[in-house]
Amino acid sequence: MSGFLLNERHGPVVVLTMNQPDKRNALSEEHEMLEFVEMCDQLARDTSVKAVVLTGAGSAFSSGGNIKHMRDKKGFSAGSPLQIRNAYRQGIQRIPLALYELDIPTIAAVNGPAIGAGMDLSCMCDIRIASEQAQFASSFVKLGIVPADGGAWLLARTVGAPRAMELMLTGETIDARRAQEIGLVNSVVPHAQLMEAALAMAHKIAANPGPTLRLSKKLLRESLHASLASSLEMAAAYQALAHYTRDHDEAVRAFLEKRPPRFTGE
Repeated sequence: MSGFLLNERHGPVVVLTMNQPDKRNALSEEHEMLEFVEMCDQLARDTSVKAVVLTGAGSAFSSGGNIKHMRDKKGFSAGSPLQIRNAYRQGIQRIPLALYELDIPTIAAVNGPAIGAGMDLSCMCDIRIASEQAQFASSFVKLGIVPADGGAWLLARTVGAPRAMELMLTGETIDARRAQEIGLVNSVVPHAQLMEAALAMAHKIAANPGPTLRLSKKLLRESLHASLASSLEMAAAYQALAHYTRDHDEAVRAFLEKRPPRFTGE
């Protein structure tokens, strides 16, 4: 890997940092997409990981795509319409399929501007905590393009269709407080306290049994596009699995004995 994604371990929590501050952590190179996909695959197979925090190095979370590449018809903008379509499908569209579908709880610690694909990247995470310096924009329309990285699907499920439509059709930039008002972010904190707040949330999540965390996230994700009957069927199956974990037995014993639980991830 090229080192676009830095990986730092804090017990059961992994912090991923997009590390291209000179490019404002833009998502424009194939190796960057590959790092996201490979990292998600690696994390999914590590049962000791209970939560993931994603943030950006420098002043920006992610500025999205490379506008100079659009001007010069490079990268995703190169070639025929068929070639461009395939470039998106084989490139940046692999990130939402990997990150959004990751069964580990994810937190976006939005340290600065999250623009275009950067905003969509934050929406691929389960929880968003924003610095007071964060800004958000679904700015594709300003460049005469559409959100081809899953942004329309993600944004509508995050803030609702009417809000998503307004953000997508105006392309306006909103600050962190406005983002909280419309439900785009869970909370806004002073910039210096961002990582502290994100890690506190991650460790609060990670205090619970790992297998149940993954089952719970999967259940909620699948229920978003399932009928009530289908969701109940899935919940019954997942509950049967949860009942047979050692962590469930330990949680019950600890509750009855009025002591902190000692989970093993089994």
